[in-house]
Amino acid sequence: MKIHCINYSNTFFEIADDCPVASGEIPPIKVDTKTVASMRFDIVSKNPNKFTSDDVIFQVYADRNDMKSSEYVEARQQFFSKGQPCFRASPLTKRYGWGVHSDKSRREKMSSYKKIDFFCKIYQTGIYECVDLPKEIT
Repeated sequence: MKIHCINYSNTFFEIADDCPVASGEIPPIKVDTKTVASMRFDIVSKNPNKFTSDDVIFQVYADRNDMKSSEYVEARQQFFSKGQPCFRASPLTKRYGWGVHSDKSRREKMSSYKKIDFFCKIYQTGIYECVDLPKEIT
């Protein structure tokens, strides 16, 4: 079974041009359940540079489907046997004003539009290749 990975290295997913907010907003929680956006936000904001995109997206899927950790290995293989949308298509970048940066180890962190702390080289796709700023600049 082919596994589709959606992890990126040294990449910044910019906030969508048509995003309705000027800087990062915390996604709301619905009365009866957390949204995908709020679940992803919680994982990445509380654990910057700890999890890969694959880790975050699968964990949200597992939590929403009430999976037990003993089911994760098989379920993860099945989940990634089909292509999955990456953070570029996430409500965090499209609606809530968060850019998502993957470091050289492919671990994720978020930055609001006004707090990008790395140099980025833009590509036509809206994906940036990033390099950390030297310490004397930050």
